[in-house]
Amino acid sequence: MTRSPSTAPQGRRTITVPRRALLGSAVATVGGAAVAGFAGGQLQAGVDGTPVDPAAEEVVSAFGVHQAGITTAQQRYATFVAADLTITDGALLRRLLADISATVALVTQGQEPPPSPMFPDGAITPTDFATGLGAARLTMTVGVGARVLELPGITREAPRRLRPLPAFAGDHLDPRWGGGDLLVQICADDAQVVSAAMRALRARLPGYAVIRWTHSGFLSAPTGGGTPRNMFGHKDGTSNPRPGSAELADIVWSLPDEPAWFAGGTYLVFRKIRMKTASWDLTTRDEQDAVIGRRRSDGAPLTGEQEFDQPDLEDTGAGGAPVIAEDAHIRRAHGFSMLRRSYNYDYGFLTAMAGGSPDPLEHPEDHPHAPGTEDHHHGGHGKLDVGLLFCAYGNDPDSQFVAAQHRLAEHDRLNTFIQHTGSAIFAILPGFRDGGYVGDTLV
Repeated sequence: MTRSPSTAPQGRRTITVPRRALLGSAVATVGGAAVAGFAGGQLQAGVDGTPVDPAAEEVVSAFGVHQAGITTAQQRYATFVAADLTITDGALLRRLLADISATVALVTQGQEPPPSPMFPDGAITPTDFATGLGAARLTMTVGVGARVLELPGITREAPRRLRPLPAFAGDHLDPRWGGGDLLVQICADDAQVVSAAMRALRARLPGYAVIRWTHSGFLSAPTGGGTPRNMFGHKDGTSNPRPGSAELADIVWSLPDEPAWFAGGTYLVFRKIRMKTASWDLTTRDEQDAVIGRRRSDGAPLTGEQEFDQPDLEDTGAGGAPVIAEDAHIRRAHGFSMLRRSYNYDYGFLTAMAGGSPDPLEHPEDHPHAPGTEDHHHGGHGKLDVGLLFCAYGNDPDSQFVAAQHRLAEHDRLNTFIQHTGSAIFAILPGFRDGGYVGDTLV
C-alpha cells in the first residue's frame, strides 16, 4: 500500500510499506450507550447478551464523520495515552495531528507505521513486533484538552462544554493520573496489537509532546457470550441502549450550539476508579447485591427476574422498605444517560512506602501489615490497585457525568468500596476523511 501524498505529514516523504497479515477487510462499527455508574455500560457487540462473533472481520475503518473507537463494538483490550504538548503554535499542532493520522490510517489496517525522524538511518520505523498478527479491530481515537485551544494560531472557538471537572466529595485524585493536552485511546482485540500501536504513536511525539500518563485495561469474554463482569464480579453493561439507536446519537454527538468545526465530535470523561476488592470480598453476597441493587448471579435487578428487566424503584418489601435501597448504586445512577466504554484494570500491588517496606521478619512491629494495622486483616491485599478505567462519552458532560457524579458522591453505598484516583476530560475531535487528518476542521 502506498500512502497518498495528501495524508503524508508535512516535511515527510511518501513511502511504500509492506502489509501485515490481515484476516479481514470489512468495517465493524456498531456500538452502544448506557447510564452512569457501575451497573450501566460496558459496550459489547451484543448488548442483549449476543456474543461477539469470533469470525467477524478484523479491520475497522479509520475514516468517517465520527472517529472510530467511540461507537465501535468494544474491543477486549485498551491503552489510554495522555500527553502534554511542548509545541507553541497551531502550525506545529497541525503537523503533529497529520502525522498521528497517517500513523492511524496505516496501523489500523494492519500495516507498518510510517517512518519517524527519531530513528537513525537503517531503523526508520519502530520495530513492528505485531508482525504476522491481524489488525484485531484496532482503533485509535484522538482528543484534546482545553489548553490546546489556547495555542497561538488557533482561531477556532473552543468547544462550549470543554471545561475542567469540578471537585467531587470523596475524590482521592493523584495528579500523576489525570489531565493532559492530548489523548489517544487505543483499543483492539489483541493486547500485543494495542502495545504495538502505542509504540508507533510514541514515535510521533518527540519534539511535539511528552507522555503524561498511560492506563491499560481489559474486558472479559464470558463463556457463551453475555455481559462482561467488573472486578467486583457484577455484570457491567446491562443498561446499554441499542447500537445505532436515536438515543445513542442524541446522547453522544455534538449539540447544534457547538462551533461548526466540532460537528461530529464529542466529549470524553475519564476516571480511574480503584475498587477495594479486599473489603468487598469480606462482604456477604446479599450485602454486595444490596449495594449495587442487582443480583450478582444473573445481573437482574432486585425487583426483577432477568438481567434486562427494568428496575422497579417503587417496589417495597417487608415493613414498607424499598426493595432497591435508597442508597443502592443503580437507584443513585438512574436517569443519567451517557455512552459508557469502560475497562477493568489490575495493576497489582501498590508502591511500597517511602524508604521501602521493612523486613517483617526483622522488625515485625514496623511492618505496614503488622498485627493491629488495618491491612493486617486483609493479608496485604488492601494495597492492591484494581478497578475500573471509567470512560463516559457524551455531548454535555455537565448534565450527564457531572450531575450523576455529584449525586453518586452524595449518597451511594458503593462509595465505601471505591476511590476515584484519576480524572480528565477531553474534546474528542470529529472524524476525518481519507486524504485528510484528525483535527483538520480545527487547524
